[in-house]
Amino acid sequence: MKEEKKPSTPKFNIYWIYGAVIFALLGMSLFGGNDWQTMSKTNISNFEQFLNAGDVSEVIVIRNKSSVRVTLTPEALNKSEHQNVTGKNILGQENSRGPHYQFEVGSLELFEEKLEKARDKGINFRLEFITVENRWLDTLIGFLPIIIIIGVWIFLMRRMSGGGAGGPGGQIFNIGKSKAKLFDKNTDVKVTFKDVAGLEGAKEEIQEIVDFLKNPQKYTVLGGKIPKGALLVGSPGTGKTLLAKAVAGEAKVPFFSLSGSDFVEMFVGVGASRVRDLFKQAKEKSPSIIFIDEIDAIGRARGKSNITGSNDERENTLNQLLTEMDGFGTNTNVIVIAATNRADVLDKALMRAGRFDRQIYVDLPDLNERKEIFKVHLKPLKTIKTLDIDFLAKQTPGFSGADIANVCNESALIAARKNKKSVGKQDFLDAVDRIVGGLEKKNKIITPEEKETIAYHEAGHAIVSWLLEHAAPLVKVTIVPRGQSLGAAWYLPEERQIVRTEQMLDEMCATLGGRAAEKIIFDKISTGALSDLEKVTRQAKAMVSIYGLNETIGNITYYDSSGQTDYNFSKPYSELTAQVIDKEISKIIEKQYKRAIEILKESKDKLKQLAERLLEKEVIFKDDLENILGKRPFKTNNEKIEEAKALKIKK
Repeated sequence: MKEEKKPSTPKFNIYWIYGAVIFALLGMSLFGGNDWQTMSKTNISNFEQFLNAGDVSEVIVIRNKSSVRVTLTPEALNKSEHQNVTGKNILGQENSRGPHYQFEVGSLELFEEKLEKARDKGINFRLEFITVENRWLDTLIGFLPIIIIIGVWIFLMRRMSGGGAGGPGGQIFNIGKSKAKLFDKNTDVKVTFKDVAGLEGAKEEIQEIVDFLKNPQKYTVLGGKIPKGALLVGSPGTGKTLLAKAVAGEAKVPFFSLSGSDFVEMFVGVGASRVRDLFKQAKEKSPSIIFIDEIDAIGRARGKSNITGSNDERENTLNQLLTEMDGFGTNTNVIVIAATNRADVLDKALMRAGRFDRQIYVDLPDLNERKEIFKVHLKPLKTIKTLDIDFLAKQTPGFSGADIANVCNESALIAARKNKKSVGKQDFLDAVDRIVGGLEKKNKIITPEEKETIAYHEAGHAIVSWLLEHAAPLVKVTIVPRGQSLGAAWYLPEERQIVRTEQMLDEMCATLGGRAAEKIIFDKISTGALSDLEKVTRQAKAMVSIYGLNETIGNITYYDSSGQTDYNFSKPYSELTAQVIDKEISKIIEKQYKRAIEILKESKDKLKQLAERLLEKEVIFKDDLENILGKRPFKTNNEKIEEAKALKIKK
């Protein structure tokens, strides 16, 4: 038998008290002292008749309201014409004492003259002039500024303390409580390590922490100690938070999750208080895991941004975190896992052994890992049976796990937009184009001259990259505007672990092929090469000042991987060296520009053919380039690897 659920009673809310007080004040202001609401209405003509008949005993003139209240004599109340004026008032009391009538007058001066004339005739009545005040309303108006200030203060305190009144931190007195979400055996976390595709090295390291919590004797019997913390470092979208979710699903121990910004508050001492409360809760439920996402919000190097020398709340929070992780009174039953994509700015004390013992680097997925990620994200999609996952993985070099998830989602949306019943290969290619280049803008107004310039610009990119050995092979060229660009060329870059000088120079030359084509054909250049110039300038600057690939500067780098120079106002080199660096950057770029012009001059006829085909079709592919330029004379690394595999299979 299932127990019947009792009807839940509504929870008490402080706003009920506020509403009752406001309602009472309004009631007092409307009804307090206003017993005239039971008086009968009349006019000045009837009043003159009552006055002349001797029925009036008292006349009260209210100056500030231009109204008059009339009280009748006891004899007049017995008359039939006045029987309806002795009704009951609001409190249920008989209204025999009056006032009985009320009416408004236009001019008080004329009314006073009429009263004086009546007295001259010998009519006796009592005359009184008063000013009616609503004391409750006046009191309310007097206290209104104070009420507004208190209301604004309560509103701000509730906003700053984290919202609702029910949960921790909901009231001003709970502002120092931790905002961490607790995941335990009562919380169903469905993400496991099986849902994390790729990242084999990172999974292996972090899975060992989970195994330690499940079976600590396996490690402690040999004298090993549980690591205090693990720091997940990697580019955005590589799966750091997903790994943490998998830990929560696998560990089967209390898991506290929050972000670095949850410690930050405008009140002094709140961050440190929340750190203490977090570790107190974690120790009470030990063994347990604490996950801090985006730890760089509180873990930045101390003393770098504190320009004024004032007390820094963020530094106090970091100091408390350092003490809790490895200080007096700490134990080994709480593991801290943190994630960041800015490990270079973290404090050295936070990174030392004994706090974050392990730094797990979560890199961008390689070809095989992208296949696994595609398999995970393709499960909920209705795809064609002949979909080649290997092809999709090859078409997405440099994509993170989040990017691949976005590609799968966009492909489904594109297929649905086309009223398809399944997602096909072309839908995925369109999704990649949408993410990389932006949305197509076919309705954008472009003059024929501009369109011709764009066609030659993109054709220049295509031909130079096709004829250079180390440049990325072309996939597609389009002159249809996408996003902020008026045309685009898609390449399939090789996945390299290191880059040589000749490879960087070939890529720069191919990037400058667009401007070189404009110069050769039109003998003019345009602003369309802005993104190209930005790219080659960044590459040339890296060659000279970061990678030490310039003979004049030599084997020197001015790059600081720790990020400490970000806070300095001076450059790490002299003014003379700065001039030399600028000259070398310009020399490298101009040399590759001249090289691109020479290559295109030799292939000027093919450049025109390709541009004309672009103007005709608007989009051309690798096959069109092969028809005009012939097969590419150089083999890519991927082609070489596939040939080597084929030879092994034959042997």
